[in-house]
Order: sequence, then structure tokens, then C-alpha cells
Amino acid sequence: MSKLKIPTQYKVPLGQKAAFGAGHFVLNMLPGALGFFSFFLLTAFGMDPFLAGLLGGLPRIWDAVTDPIMGFISDNTRSRWGRRRPYIFMGAILSGIFFILLWQIDETNSQTYIFWYFLIFSLIFLVGNTIFATPLVGLGYEMTPDYNERTHLMGFANTMGQIAWMLVPWFWVIIADPEIFTTQADGVRQMSLVVGAACIILGILPAIFCRGIDASHMDNLEKLSFRNLISNLKKLFSGIAQVARNKPFMKLCGATFLIFNGFQVVAAFSVFIIVFYMYNGSYADAGTWPAWFGTFTAVITAFIVIPIVLKLSDKYGKQKAFIISTLISVIGYLLKWWGFSVPLNDRFNETGFAQLLNQGVASIFGFLDPILDQLGMSWFSIDASGGIPWLIFVPIPFIAFGLGGLFTLMMSMTADVCDLDELENGMPRKEATYGAIYWWMVKLGQGLALALGGLVLKLVGFISDAPTQAGETMTQLRIADIVIPVFTALLAIVIMWKYNLTEKRSKEIKDELVKRRGEFKLS
Repeated sequence: MSKLKIPTQYKVPLGQKAAFGAGHFVLNMLPGALGFFSFFLLTAFGMDPFLAGLLGGLPRIWDAVTDPIMGFISDNTRSRWGRRRPYIFMGAILSGIFFILLWQIDETNSQTYIFWYFLIFSLIFLVGNTIFATPLVGLGYEMTPDYNERTHLMGFANTMGQIAWMLVPWFWVIIADPEIFTTQADGVRQMSLVVGAACIILGILPAIFCRGIDASHMDNLEKLSFRNLISNLKKLFSGIAQVARNKPFMKLCGATFLIFNGFQVVAAFSVFIIVFYMYNGSYADAGTWPAWFGTFTAVITAFIVIPIVLKLSDKYGKQKAFIISTLISVIGYLLKWWGFSVPLNDRFNETGFAQLLNQGVASIFGFLDPILDQLGMSWFSIDASGGIPWLIFVPIPFIAFGLGGLFTLMMSMTADVCDLDELENGMPRKEATYGAIYWWMVKLGQGLALALGGLVLKLVGFISDAPTQAGETMTQLRIADIVIPVFTALLAIVIMWKYNLTEKRSKEIKDELVKRRGEFKLS
């Protein structure tokens, strides 16, 4: 249990936290928007499903190459603005511009043209996004050396990131609304302008306001030039090998891989269960409930779960907070069997209390509907007249502890690991390299999860173009929706059970580093 107050000199000012959080909003908004926009490659641009799958998978291979390279470049940069900020500024602008250009395609173009245009601009967009994201993650690891303040900084950033996930589920609703855009293709093109511009404006804020380690006097930085390309590549591979030998870090990567991708494998299943099990294949009856499910999850994560996780971390330490959070998420997944049960929802909606709630929500949105229509926001309304599936929201506060605790704690623990790396391997500090490899593991697992999710759907007999699904198929899908994330969460707990980079050990490492090279200045 931590009884020490965070020293004033180690606290990150609120303005810097807000700027860093704005960067994490972009860090979540861009891949979130990319995922939801990609749905319209099929419906708006007529892309063959196999080709669309390739467009989702091939760029991830490119990510595996560019992320560690950018981490090495950022770690070894000398500039008057620090090692991270110039790249964040330039990367935010490039990311926004190329996200916009990525979607400037026309539904009249041939599939071959769309495929190659989208693939080429995806690779260019990912380069810009890597230039932005990898140094941003590295910057967060070095903004404070304090064990507890690191967790508070990452909690703040994760909260801002969740705001992006409150918004992105509505993109497919807005783009598909014929009252807003004449065609879905036109909606994709115009919404990409909004997303790209917002990401540029918010993405440059960390470069302007945040402060990282002053590396002007840091030892052993490599000279970055084409003349030293071969030497730099050797150093890059040597650095990656050092990272791979860091046992605490590999435990963090393993646990993250399991929890995040256990969640990702079944992420789309909730939508299918709501539509095909609870509403018998009627997208009209399901309405906007799938979008509300995603938004409500992000709201709970941001404003309830993350503050609780911070309290748990302050009181019990990061490792125990992770185990507690993960166990709570297991309870949530188990509750989904009850929460997504049609008979239980029917009985619940028949109770007097539930009827009052339904009538109350219906009357509120009945009053708001004309206003929303005038604002062009009719897609945001709730049709509560037919009853609200309240029980699907019951597991959310528990499930939210999974990812809410994961990224808040793991990013903070990765910062502690960077101190351990400096103690064992010396300069330069490799925050961006660690961040690049950590997030590469996340992306690699995400690609694998998408493939496994499709395999599970095939194994349970899900037919994508069928108006309804067999009862046995939906029962098996509901079981998979629970068993897969529960299994991966419990396995992650086993991996982290003997994680030994505690607060006491982290403080000892920090004190030893200060004796060795003095306190770092921020610039």
C-alpha cells in the first residue's frame, strides 16, 4: 500500500495532462474511425469481402516494420524541442491529411482501382500515424518518474481515449442516414473531413504543451543518418533483443495480448446477439441499441471504472489492481448469459418499475425528437415505446474493468520497465521502442483476433447473408461470447501473478538511476 504523497516536482500539470489526453483521443479516434468506415467498403463501394479483408490485414504487416523503426528514431533524436515533440507535431498533421485522402474514392471506380488506391494510401496513412503515435506513447512514459503519478497520467489519458469510443459507434449510424447524406459513399467522404481535421487540431496539442526528458546531454545516442544506416539497423535489432529479454515487460505484453484480443475476438458478437437473438434478425427493431451499447461501455469506463482502478492502484499497487480489475471483468462476461437472455428481458420489461422507466425515457425522447430532427440528429433518438432491453447494460460496468484497468495500468507499468531497462542496459532510454513493441503486439493480436472471430462465426454455423439464424447457432455463439474472454482473462492473471516490479522495487531502481546520472530535466 502506498502511503507516500506524490512529490510536487513529479506531478504533471493539469494542462499537460489535458494535452496528452487530447493526443490519446486521436490515438483512439483514428483506428476506431478506420474500423467503422471500413464497413462501408462493402456496402457503399461494393468491395469484395475477401479484398476488403486483405485491406484490413496487409497494412498490419507494414505496421510491424514501421513501429520499431520509428521507436528507434525517436529514442535517438537530439533537437531543441526534445526527442518526441517534433514527430508528434508532424505526425498529427500527416495522419489527418492522409486519413482524409484515404476515403476520397468514388463508388463508380472499379474494384481494382479502389483496392490499390486504398492499399497505397493505407500504407502512407500508417506511416504518418506511426510518426505521431510511437513518440506520443514514449513521451507519456517519460513525463514523470513517479510510480503513482504515472498511473494517474495514464488514467487521465485513457479517459480521454474512451471519449473517442463514445463517438465512433455512431459513425455508421450517421453515414447510413439518408436524411443526412444522399449516399453512404458521400457520407464517408464528408465525415472523413471532420475526423481528419479534428485529429490534426487535437493531435498537435501534446507537441505544443507537453514536456519530456531533455536528451541534449543524454549519453550514447546514435547518429541518425543514411551514412550510418547499417550501423543503426544493427543497433535497432540489438535494442529489440534487449526488450525481448526484459521478463517483466514480456509479461505485460503477454497479459495485454490475451485480455485485449480475447475481447476483440468476440467484440462483434454482441451486435449479432442483439440483432439475431434478441430481435430475431430485425435490424429495424434493434435500432440504435448496438451503438448505445458501445457508447455506454465507453462512458462507464471513462468516468467510473478508471477512477476506481486508480484508487485500487494507489492502495494495493499496480499488479494487484490489475488482478482485481480482471476478475471483475470475468464476472461481467459471465453475467452476459443472463443480460442477453430474451425471456428474462421480457419478464423484466413486464414489471411495473421497468414500464415506468420505459415510459419515462420514451416521453423524454418524444419531447426531444422534433428538436433532434431540426438539428439533423434524428439518428440519435431512442425508440423506447417498445421497451428497453435494460438487461444488456447490466454486465457493462463489470466488463469495463477489463480494458479500463488494462491500458491504464499496463502503460504505467511499461514506464516502470523503462527505468529497469536503463538500469540494466544504460543509455539511451528506450521509451519509444518499448511503446512501439507493446502496441505492435496489440495490433498483431488484433489482426489475429479478427481472423479468429470470423472462424468462430463459421464454426457455430453463422450465415452472414441469412435474415435469421438457427437457435443452436445463437446458443453456441452466446457460449463463445462468454467462454473466450473469460479463458484469456484468467490466463492473463496467471501470467501476472508473480510480476515482481513492485512500487518498492521501482523506487529502488529510480533512486539508483538518480545516483548514477542525476535527475532528468524536462524540456
